[in-house]
Parts: sequence; structure tokens; C-alpha cells
Amino acid sequence: MHVLAITNQKGGVGKTTTAVNVAAALTKLKQRVLLVDLDPQGNATTGSGLDKSNLSNSIYDVLLDPQLAQGDIFSLSQAGYHVLPANRNLAGAEVELVDGEKREYRLKEALAICSDRYDIVLIDCPPTLNLLTINGLAAATKVIIPMQCEYYALEGLSDLVQTVRQVRGHLNPHLEIEGIVRTLLDPRNALAQQVSEQLQKHFGDKVYNTPIPRNVRLAEAPSHGLSAIEYDASSKGAKAYIQLTQEILQRLTQVKN
Repeated sequence: MHVLAITNQKGGVGKTTTAVNVAAALTKLKQRVLLVDLDPQGNATTGSGLDKSNLSNSIYDVLLDPQLAQGDIFSLSQAGYHVLPANRNLAGAEVELVDGEKREYRLKEALAICSDRYDIVLIDCPPTLNLLTINGLAAATKVIIPMQCEYYALEGLSDLVQTVRQVRGHLNPHLEIEGIVRTLLDPRNALAQQVSEQLQKHFGDKVYNTPIPRNVRLAEAPSHGLSAIEYDASSKGAKAYIQLTQEILQRLTQVKN
């Protein structure tokens, strides 16, 4: 089971959009997928067509008691992947876990219990470095970083790379950066092209070949509780995410082989 943490400490970079659409595309590619919503805002939950205000179980419950993962607690999205959903209750988990035993490894413990059910787990991390994000990084085998091609994003990326190194050194020695996704890319924007070129120069093949363009359908889809792939498969955004997902899956398969 591959566990991919989708994270960026900067908000508004298309992190949740990437998590939901990659989950939907992986499902179409016959993968058994679990999407873990680790953000108290619950955007990946609603973007998957689930009502976050009416959850019988959520990631909050699992972090407090990882053994719950033995049961059938995962919600089914309209796209066919499973979701470990979140709502604002999750914001209280940090306080309740402060003195908890192995508090950084609660999610890892839960995923180990259900590892035979899924091929790939995607973790949508919050845009802050807190105990929730640490749980995501401690549980993951690899990190995918969505990044908008703008100047300030480069500075944030260096901080995130340092965070991954620290987690690898203290909590998860197997953690590594799988790839960087260029999101919200406008090919007409000269600065965006310059930042994109700098990314490819400094990170080489860590940068996925497929960029995600700015696209109205990507923005509209969550309001319908759908991925862009379900909402409008012919849109540029949906096609880009399908191509990106094929690239991600190909890399994971090569590593496995």
C-alpha cells in the first residue's frame, strides 16, 4: 500500500483539488483508493460529495482510537473511492492528543490496520505545520507537493523540504518527496513560466511533467460534490489530472518493480 501525503504549508495552491481529482482518476484506473481528509475545514470531504455536518464517524474518532479502522467506517464517494472524512471537530483533536501516547503515529497505526483493503492512500494535509500534518507525514511513504508557480511559493517550498527532512530524521526515516505538481499554471504568464523553469532546474525529475492549468471546471466541481473528472471529463483541468495521475501511478509502479 502506497501512502501519499499531499501537502503544502501555503494555502490556496490546489492541494485539496489535487487530492480529490487524483483519487477519482486512480479509481478509474482500477486502484483501490482511500482519501484521508486531515484538514478541519473538511473540503476534501465535501468535494467528494459527503455531508461533513452529518458524519457518524470521522478522522477525529480514528485519531483518538485507531482501532476503529478495523470496522467499516469509511464513507464511499460518488466517484467510487473511500473517504475518511473530516469536519470542524478535528480542530479539537490536537488538544486531546497533547498528552496522548504515540500521538504522532495515530494515523499510521490506523492505516496499518486496513492496509489490505487499499492500493493507495491519499492524505489531504492541512496548510499548516501542526500535529495533524505531522500525523500525515509520519504515516506517509511519500510526499506530493502541489505548488503554484509564483515567487513566494518558491520560498515556501524550501521550508517544506526542510520540514520533510526533519520528519524523516525524527519520525519517519522512509519519507521522501515523490513529486512536485505545478498547479494553477497560466501559460500566458511570463513569471509563472520562469518559476516553472526554475523548479525543473533545481528539482529535476521530481517535478511531474504534467502541469495543472487554471480551469473554471476545476473551481466549479467542488460545489457539486464532484471531482472535475466526474463533473466534466472533457475539460482541460480534468484531462490534466488524468494525465498527472497516470504519471504518478507509473512512477509508483516503477519503484515497486
